[in-house]
Amino acid sequence: MSRLLAWLDDRTGLVTWTRHALEHPVPPRTGWWYVFGSATLIAFLLQVVTGIALATAYVPASGQAYESLRFISEQALMGRFLRGMHYFGASAMMLLIGIHVARTYLMAAYKYPRELNWLSGAVLLLLTIALAFTGQLLRWDQTAVWSVIVAAAQAGKVPVIGTDLARFVLAGDTVGGATLSRFFAFHVFFIPALVFLLIGLHLLLVLRHGISERPRLGQPVEEATYRARYDAMLRSEGVPFWPDAAWRDAVFGAAVVAVIAILAVIVGPPELGRPPDPSILQAYPRPDWYFLWYFAVLALTPTSLETFIIVVAPLVFGAILLLVPLSNTGERSVRRRPWAPLLVIAIVTVIVSFWIAGAQAKWSPDFAATPLPAEVVHDTSAAVVEGARLFHSKGCEFCHQIAGHGGERGPDLSNVASRLTSQGIALQITNGGPNMPAYARSLTPDEVQALVAFLSTRK
Repeated sequence: MSRLLAWLDDRTGLVTWTRHALEHPVPPRTGWWYVFGSATLIAFLLQVVTGIALATAYVPASGQAYESLRFISEQALMGRFLRGMHYFGASAMMLLIGIHVARTYLMAAYKYPRELNWLSGAVLLLLTIALAFTGQLLRWDQTAVWSVIVAAAQAGKVPVIGTDLARFVLAGDTVGGATLSRFFAFHVFFIPALVFLLIGLHLLLVLRHGISERPRLGQPVEEATYRARYDAMLRSEGVPFWPDAAWRDAVFGAAVVAVIAILAVIVGPPELGRPPDPSILQAYPRPDWYFLWYFAVLALTPTSLETFIIVVAPLVFGAILLLVPLSNTGERSVRRRPWAPLLVIAIVTVIVSFWIAGAQAKWSPDFAATPLPAEVVHDTSAAVVEGARLFHSKGCEFCHQIAGHGGERGPDLSNVASRLTSQGIALQITNGGPNMPAYARSLTPDEVQALVAFLSTRK
């Protein structure tokens, strides 16, 4: 083995380069806060390995994608485990890169001379989000198809280029095989290739500028003196990356892989929804957990602000990420940068708040609502009983609650007769209202009369 390595090193220099990389000095006392970057890399490599394995059985064709994924989940050897690893690996990657970015910002590790380290990491964050989004669509179930439609509708709101952008998302005018092929190509080839390039650049920059030391109060970063001070610190206190610092990366990385594997075995991959059918309007597209907060933002945004939120918010987010390194000198300690932890806490609080709202999703129709029980209807007259039946069969109950039964998208109608007269109820049903369609064309006069008879008993 030693002779083989010597031959390989003589021809490539790879062994010597690797030894230098592992033994290069790093600041002391970096601690566990520095493990999230390497853990993100491990999670990405896990995605590559499990993704390649899944790709050997997945068929990226609109007529076969859903069935091939069912085969992987239910019949293929270790298919369920691999899908679980891939799903929880994506979740880990999103979580870890978020923590890594927050840690880098809080410790001001983006300051001179590591501005490009931050920028390459920011692009990696955006690419990770793109990987997660395109991956969800490859399930090609009802939720995936509707997610594409919603994404195209959002893209269509962009001024000037909206129509072209929507056609690019759909790979045409409608959702179909070309759409799936496009997302498969981006998820499997284009985005991972860019991630590999950016990771290579990110690691080269880390080796060139060194790992940022822990910030010290009263020790600001100055371009004229920082490099000399950093080099002097490494000569006097520096420790070799391996094993003094890297053992934490190895332990934490192994723990991340173990947790992902355990979740893949115990919880398993997300269940597939119904087969894709864009003609079925009773769909309830919900993104994976890491996009639930954005799902809530879009759902709760007033219609008049939708375009502003969809177009301006991503631009503001991207601009903030890219402009952070402009403040590349000065104090790094959070004691002299109190706005830094406040900003991170504010962002996390907003995301968690919207995430909770997205998980509850009270604005979404409840298609699982069951017909009202007799004790809730509590009236045996034919018109009222028929109205209660129509209240469920015509979908009113999906959006409105009565005595705790039904959806929460619309107003609770448990006491609607105390607010509206019979004529007012009839007008509301036939003419509709804010966020409610008019049912004049979809209900017969007798059906409207039965619904009014039923709702008029709710006092």
